[in-house]
Amino acid sequence: MKKYILECIGTAVLVLFGCGTAVLTNADPVATSLAFGLAIVAMAYSIGPVTGCHVNPAVSLAMLLGGKLKPKDFVGYVVGQFVGGFAGAGVLYAILKHSSHAITLGTNSFGMGSSIELSLFGALLVEVILTFVFVYVILGVTSDESKGNVAGLVIGLTLCFVHLIGIRLTGTSVNPARSLGPAIFTGGEALKQVWVFVAAPLLGSVLASVAFQYLNVEKPKRAKPVEHTGKAKKKA
Repeated sequence: MKKYILECIGTAVLVLFGCGTAVLTNADPVATSLAFGLAIVAMAYSIGPVTGCHVNPAVSLAMLLGGKLKPKDFVGYVVGQFVGGFAGAGVLYAILKHSSHAITLGTNSFGMGSSIELSLFGALLVEVILTFVFVYVILGVTSDESKGNVAGLVIGLTLCFVHLIGIRLTGTSVNPARSLGPAIFTGGEALKQVWVFVAAPLLGSVLASVAFQYLNVEKPKRAKPVEHTGKAKKKA
């Protein structure tokens, strides 16, 4: 239960500081990217030793497919993450409600809500690709124990750089829990479109898992069959 609670807290911190920065800086790509990346770094070195710091259902799905997470823990992690996303968005909503700032909560969007009016297909493609890259890096850096000390930093920087390109396209999700919480509080078009930012990251995670297993994981070689000559060896 402690692991699930920590995943909830970690996701809440990610949403509060990441989406909060997006709202208060008018989605400035650099500031928002750094906020999401640094939030992951901070959580990786605080809750990471206990949970692995997934704070993202797409990451937990990849770990499940890779055999690094039990089905029971997967359910607990995902529930904790979605609750955390809702809690983080709720805290941000409560803060902005007592200000003159528009309550947008850093939701993801496409079409008219995108800076370049990205289409539905474009949004799906962007989120699948960005999640694929993000999850692939996570699988790579966490599969090597020698990289344990820098894993949190690498993952945080990777989240930062996928945000740099994704902010102006979809607002960058790569995380269903990060998208659903703000969409619920915002409602309207954001809630109608949120299915894209739940489905696409999960698909990107599955593709990254399959690719990593095929390209990076060495399968044990089969032992050559022993040829029987039918002649018994003489004892010395």
